[in-house]
Amino acid sequence: MRTRTWAPYALIAPTLLLMAVFLVYPIASVGWFSLRQHTVTQPWKNGFIGFENFRRMLFDDPLFWQSLVFSAKWVFVEVGLQLVLGLILALIVNETFIGRAVARSLVFSPWAVSGVLTTGIWILLYNPSTGVFQQLAQWGIGDPGTSVLGDPATVFPATVVTELWRGVPFFAILLLADLQTIPNDLYEAASVDGAGRWRRFISVTLPHLRDAIVLSTLLRAVWEFNNVDLIYTLTGGGPANQTTTLPLYVARKAVDSHDFGYGSALTMAGFVILLFFSILYLRLSKFGSRA
Repeated sequence: MRTRTWAPYALIAPTLLLMAVFLVYPIASVGWFSLRQHTVTQPWKNGFIGFENFRRMLFDDPLFWQSLVFSAKWVFVEVGLQLVLGLILALIVNETFIGRAVARSLVFSPWAVSGVLTTGIWILLYNPSTGVFQQLAQWGIGDPGTSVLGDPATVFPATVVTELWRGVPFFAILLLADLQTIPNDLYEAASVDGAGRWRRFISVTLPHLRDAIVLSTLLRAVWEFNNVDLIYTLTGGGPANQTTTLPLYVARKAVDSHDFGYGSALTMAGFVILLFFSILYLRLSKFGSRA
């Protein structure tokens, strides 16, 4: 009896140990550093300061709030557009037509490209001297030398389009996989009852895709909130910090300025925000429940 009681815990012990090493310890370490003044360039000032970093973050740092608002805006716009476009692509490539395999490969291929390489491609496209806008100017559309990444009025949509190119295939892949599990009998029964294409989509397709949509939007929201590579290499957070996300601000403070204490406090703020909204989103969406 004693063996049967402890056997399950012994089997999961290696997994728990790995989680403690690679998950719990880093979080605890960052939490400890967030309560300290820890600057590499001024080691004589290092020491425990309690919640001073958080007070500074909330009351003395307007760039924290600016980066947090931009992060929320970035996540909302990106995830919303990626979901809609990804669902449309998934519905298209789920149909039977000649060349479907090639179309699927083309749709999914941007997902295999790294963020830095994606940035390199789009920097060339946005280049004011040789890019697509210069070509349009030669055709009489727009002004020559247009720099969409340097103009505060166009930098956000230009960055959004770049990330859409990479992020839409993620939704298309997940939603297509779920679309292929919907029994044809449901569509045939709906057709017999007089349901048209739109009604079948609302009453059959969307309810079946609910959990896949909830999971994919949650995962993508977390990834977009933590997006650093593409924005850093595309705009560097500029112009005038207009595209600075909270993780990018953390990188500036912790990596560039070597202020690990304040950077850890910013990291803990982002962690708490993501944890709170992830739990709230799963509860409100009733993920996993078919009721």
